[in-house]
Amino acid sequence: MINWKIIWKIIGHLLYLEAALMALCSLMAFLYGEDDFSAFLIAVVTTMATGACLHFIGRDSTNTMSRRDSILVVTLAWMIFSLFGSFPFLHSGYLTNLTDAYFETMSGFTTTGASLIDDVERLPHALLFWRSLTQWIGGLGIVFFTIAIVPSMTGGSVKVFSAEATGPMRTKMHSRLSTTGHWIWGIYFLLTAVCALFFFFEGMSGFDCVNYAMTVTATGGFATHNASTGYFNSTAIDYTAIAFMFLSGTSFTLLYLTIFKKRFKEFFKNTEFRLYCGVIIVCTAMIMFILMRSCHYRIGDALQSSLFQVVSFLTTTGVFNDDAGQWPHITWVILTVCMFIGGCSSSTSGGFKCIRFVMLWNVLRNEIRRILHPNAVLPVRVNGMIASYDGQIRLFAFFTAYVMLCLVVYFIMMILGIDSTNAFTIAFSCASNVGPTLGLEIGPTMSWNHLPYIVKWLLSLLMLMGRLEILSVLVLFTRSFWRDK
Repeated sequence: MINWKIIWKIIGHLLYLEAALMALCSLMAFLYGEDDFSAFLIAVVTTMATGACLHFIGRDSTNTMSRRDSILVVTLAWMIFSLFGSFPFLHSGYLTNLTDAYFETMSGFTTTGASLIDDVERLPHALLFWRSLTQWIGGLGIVFFTIAIVPSMTGGSVKVFSAEATGPMRTKMHSRLSTTGHWIWGIYFLLTAVCALFFFFEGMSGFDCVNYAMTVTATGGFATHNASTGYFNSTAIDYTAIAFMFLSGTSFTLLYLTIFKKRFKEFFKNTEFRLYCGVIIVCTAMIMFILMRSCHYRIGDALQSSLFQVVSFLTTTGVFNDDAGQWPHITWVILTVCMFIGGCSSSTSGGFKCIRFVMLWNVLRNEIRRILHPNAVLPVRVNGMIASYDGQIRLFAFFTAYVMLCLVVYFIMMILGIDSTNAFTIAFSCASNVGPTLGLEIGPTMSWNHLPYIVKWLLSLLMLMGRLEILSVLVLFTRSFWRDK
C-alpha cells in the first residue's frame, strides 16, 4: 500500500525549499525595482502555504518508504515543483497562460532549455535568474538536492536517489548517501563558481556570468540574451563554455576520483569517457570538413562552431554560438546522433548515455562471437565491472521504450500538422533534454511558441520522462503499480 503521508510530507519539505529559492528572487526583484516583485511574493506565499498544508497532512507519517513510494514521490515532486515554479511567469504576465508557464518551468527543471519566450531580453532580472536557477537545481535533481541538505528527510533516501539518478550502473562514492550528496554538490558548485569567474574575466557582466555559469554546468541552455553565447561574439567565452559543458557532461564520480582522489589514470581507463571523447572528435571533424567545403568557413571558425555545437548537443546543453539550422542537412544528422547519444552517466547531461552504448556494443560483439562459439560464456564488462543479465535486459527495455516513445510523440505531432523534420527533432530533443531542434520552423535560434497547447503538455511530460529515464514514469501507468499487493 502506498504511504501517502510520507509522500505529502516530503513534497511539503520540497515546497519549503522552492519557496525559499523564490524568496531569493523576490529580493532580487525588489533591489532592481522591477515589476515582477509582486509576482514572486504571491508565488512565495502560495508555495509556502501549500507546503505547510502538505506537511501537516503527513505529520504522523512513518519514516520509511517502499520502492513504489520513492518512484511516486520523485515523479510528483518534479511535477509539483514545476507547477509552483510556473507562478512567477504567470503572475507577472510575461507568460499569459498556465500551459506556457508550466512548459517553460518544466523545461527549466529538466534542463531541457526549450523556451516559449521569443524575446528573453525583455524579462526582468529576477525572472531571468529564476529561469537559470531552475536549471541549476534540476541539473543534479530536485530530490537529490534536498537529500544533500536535509539527509534525515526520509528513511528511504537510497530508494529516492535510485529513482532519480541517471545511468544504468551507479558507483557509490561513500557508504552514506548524504556524504555522497555533499561531495557531488561540492563538485557541482565548484564547477559553477570557476565557470562564472572565467566568464567574468572574459568580459561578461556579474549578472550574466552567474546565469550562464549555472545553465552551462547544469547542461541546461537557458540564456539571458536572445543570441545565447553568440551575443558576446567572443572566442574565449565560446571555448570556456565548451570546456565546462564537456566537464559537466562527464561522470561526476569520475571527476571526484580524479580531482579529490588523484586517480588521474581513471580518465584514460574509463571506457565510457573514451567513447564520449571519441564521439566529440569524430563528429567535430566531420562537421568541420562540411562547413569548410560547403559553407566556406575558415578553419578557425569551422573548428569553433563545429566543436561548440557538437559538445552542446552531445551534453544536451543547447546553448549556441551559430545557427546550425542554416547548415547543410547532413550536419543535422550528425547533431541528431549527438543529441541521441548524450553525455556520461552520473552527470548533468541527458540523452541515452554513453555507457549504454558501450554496453550495447559489448552485447553485440558477444552475440557475434557466440555464433561461432555457441557454448562460450561471454560476460559484458564495462570498466572492469560485469553487467548482470538483468542489467542487460533493462538496457534493451530502456532502448525500446526510448525509441517507441519518441516515435509515438513524432506521429502525434505529425497528425496535428507539424512537419516531419520538426516533429522528429522536437521529439528527440525533449526525450534527451536537449532543447534546440534543427528544423526550419523551430531551429536553435527560435522559440517553440507556435506549437499547439496539447503538444506543449505532451512535450512537458516527455521532458519529465526523459529526465527521469522513462521507465520510472512509465511504471506509473501500469495497473500493477497501483494494486495494494
